[in-house]
Amino acid sequence: MTDITIGILAHVDAGKTTLCESILFDTGAIRSMGRVDKGDSFFDTDEMERERGITIFSKQAVFELPGDFRVTLMDTPGHADFSPEAERTLWVLDYAVLVISAADGVSGRSRALFDLLSSYNVPVFTFVNKMDQPGSDRTGLLLSLKEKLDGMYVDFTEPGSESFFEDIAVADEALMEEYLSTGSVEKDRIKKLIKERRIFPVCFGSALRNDGVNEFLRVISEYMEAPDLPGRNEFSARVFKITRDEKGARLTHIKVMSGHLGVREPFGEDEKVTEIRVYSGDRYDTANDTSVGGIYAITGPQKIKGGTGIGGEENAPGACMTPVMTYRLNPPQGTDPLSMMKKLEELTELMPELQAIWDEELREIHVSIMGSVQLEILTKLIKEKYDEDVTFGAGRIVYKETIADIVEGVGHFEPLRHYAEVHLKLEPAERGSGITVELDTPVDELALNWQRLIETHLLERRHRGVLTGSVITDIKFTVIGGKAHLKHTMGGDFRQATYRAVRQGLMQAGSVLLEPYYDLELTVPEDCIGRAMTDLDKNGAVFSPPVSEGGFAVLRGKAPAACMQDYPTAVAAYTGGRGSISLSFSGYDICHNAEEVIEAMGYDPESDLRNTPDSVFCSHGAGTVVPWDQVFEHMHVPAKLSFDENGEYLGMAEVDEAAELMEAAKKARSEHLSRVAAAGSAPAMGYEEVDRIVYQAQGANAGSSNRKKDAGWKGIRRNAGKETDVNRAKTRVFDKPALEKRMLIDGYNLIYATPDLKELAKENIDSARLALIDMVSNYGGLTDAKITLVFDAYRVDRPKSEPVRHHNLDIVYTQRAQSADAYIEKYTHENSSRYDITVVTSDGLEQISVRGAGCRLISSTDFQLEMKKAMESAGKYMGA
Repeated sequence: MTDITIGILAHVDAGKTTLCESILFDTGAIRSMGRVDKGDSFFDTDEMERERGITIFSKQAVFELPGDFRVTLMDTPGHADFSPEAERTLWVLDYAVLVISAADGVSGRSRALFDLLSSYNVPVFTFVNKMDQPGSDRTGLLLSLKEKLDGMYVDFTEPGSESFFEDIAVADEALMEEYLSTGSVEKDRIKKLIKERRIFPVCFGSALRNDGVNEFLRVISEYMEAPDLPGRNEFSARVFKITRDEKGARLTHIKVMSGHLGVREPFGEDEKVTEIRVYSGDRYDTANDTSVGGIYAITGPQKIKGGTGIGGEENAPGACMTPVMTYRLNPPQGTDPLSMMKKLEELTELMPELQAIWDEELREIHVSIMGSVQLEILTKLIKEKYDEDVTFGAGRIVYKETIADIVEGVGHFEPLRHYAEVHLKLEPAERGSGITVELDTPVDELALNWQRLIETHLLERRHRGVLTGSVITDIKFTVIGGKAHLKHTMGGDFRQATYRAVRQGLMQAGSVLLEPYYDLELTVPEDCIGRAMTDLDKNGAVFSPPVSEGGFAVLRGKAPAACMQDYPTAVAAYTGGRGSISLSFSGYDICHNAEEVIEAMGYDPESDLRNTPDSVFCSHGAGTVVPWDQVFEHMHVPAKLSFDENGEYLGMAEVDEAAELMEAAKKARSEHLSRVAAAGSAPAMGYEEVDRIVYQAQGANAGSSNRKKDAGWKGIRRNAGKETDVNRAKTRVFDKPALEKRMLIDGYNLIYATPDLKELAKENIDSARLALIDMVSNYGGLTDAKITLVFDAYRVDRPKSEPVRHHNLDIVYTQRAQSADAYIEKYTHENSSRYDITVVTSDGLEQISVRGAGCRLISSTDFQLEMKKAMESAGKYMGA
């Protein structure tokens, strides 16, 4: 059978759950129909749902339809406060049923749901419910659907009639020709139009009386077709939500997109499936395997999150419905706020839209949720799960921030024995796009693993803006540069540098405060239209001229959420209960009273030490804090973006050519040799000295950089009068796989840096060489790099420098009169663009050459310690 998933959506009180009862009864899934008002409906199994008579958590049931369809029916919440719960199911729907109440018509909430289905590209069947109520006008309702939902709605009550085919044919010019020539339209063509959302079938009836439901099911089964699935053999799935059963077991709800999954098989990273469940209401059956297109709840995985794609599936798109209110949570007397914070974090599995924020300075918990009804449900959930009686303070609007222009943000973190520098391009993105990240740094400048780590740090945290400390959004981050240290860089260093680069960029940019907006539909008696328009104008709303509908005036528009919190009560008061207003979340836009909000919040970004824009540089052996507006004068990597004298963005700065860098490295080496000759010996060089010489060499060709401080604090890169070649810069975007790793080891240099081998070499150099080969061979089994050991020719008589294979190593004995460092220097300069090369040596001159070629460097002393540590760790692992 073909597995297919159908979701039912509606505004509250449209009769959605009652329609589900009728569908399950008619398909034989249940023996008798329950009722919402009696608290015995099949889906509303939660005590809170029975008390309030609304759906809070999405549920599912399984039944069969003619055409060999096994349908998983998803009942979703209708109340606006639980919109995120409904939205989570859209990612896995093949079709949707939109329920419209004949009594209420097409409300603002119905339009919001239709737009949401459009954003997820879900085909829709429409059921107009409560047609048994007096005054229900089928023709008028169909016309209202076409006008208000902007779609080709077709009455499917009598499929096959002349008027039916005529309405279908209007949707497509080719179909019109077919209809005019044959008098009908093929059913497969109609199926395709429905699936492509070019027509929307409509049926009418009464779910409570089970009138028209059977006919509606017949339309669905006849005009629905199998979903387009990837067709891969490998297992892939979409994780759309996480819940827990009555015993506390974690349930991962998935839709299988391809392949199959069995019990005890791996799922995600290092986790296994212990049980596969098929739920219907609050009951479930277990299965040994899955089928493509099916909906399952699996136990075992503990780490995977809702919205995650598995096995080639992309993650879920960002949620359209987000909380607009935040409340201070007051724990019970004597309860540690941090322990309560951990409990709230557990609840985010069930309600991902719940955003619990710990304010370290005030030691308070702030919770962002959709509205007052969800707040009441949250209070009961905390009591039910943790037996904690919490209260909440007054709510306030959740603001966000974005930027208005392009800047380069730089973060540097270099306390003693730590090192990382990050350069980010920050640019404004389309409203509602959230945070996106792109990698645009050549791997020969910053290894791909470090770039991906920066990307992780950009996405792992809700970064705060500099106007009010609100979360940032609608920004595209591009990793355009950075630097790591072979010896001192640790993972946490890039976290610090990334966070600081974000804040430093925000300090430069022109920040914009955003607030949530509602789409509104206000219906009032015509004698109240003056008061209504005055109120909306005073509340910052933008609306279209009123439309007269049966003695009432209807106003449609958009208004700041902050101004509409108490307005429904006011509407009921001044219209004597005859008026109504429908509000649905529209998204974030520019705050209507930004200056007032910013002043009231009194946020100082430079005093927020947890989100500092300043950087840390090493000076005289200690970490020194450098203010954000002085970072450009101290940074180690040249500026990456180009700006004109007015601070306007021009594009990527010119990239130095490889030949210029090579010439600079040679010049630096020549200068070093001159100093050595003057000193009479070649002292050992540390990483810092090598880097200093290479930086000086590169800086000689990179051009100077200058920064100008003004109201917007934008950086300026001087281009010596040359026009920036943006197209050439774009060719440096990383769009190829990581380079193969190669490691070259100066053999005798490593022998004399290893105490045991050095002692052995005094007795027999051949024995020391063989011992080193064994050690490096063992180490080679623990790394993914291809290793080449290089030995000088004057130690072993050999006419040519050809590699000899020994187990997992290549061994090169250089030709006569050629030293190991000469061989390594030639190899690195010829192959640095082809491979990711690391060289192991403590020879100062060789180090400068290697770094000048853009290769990695490890001293022989550090490498022998690394080998020892790696072998010890491997021994512990094997012993375990």
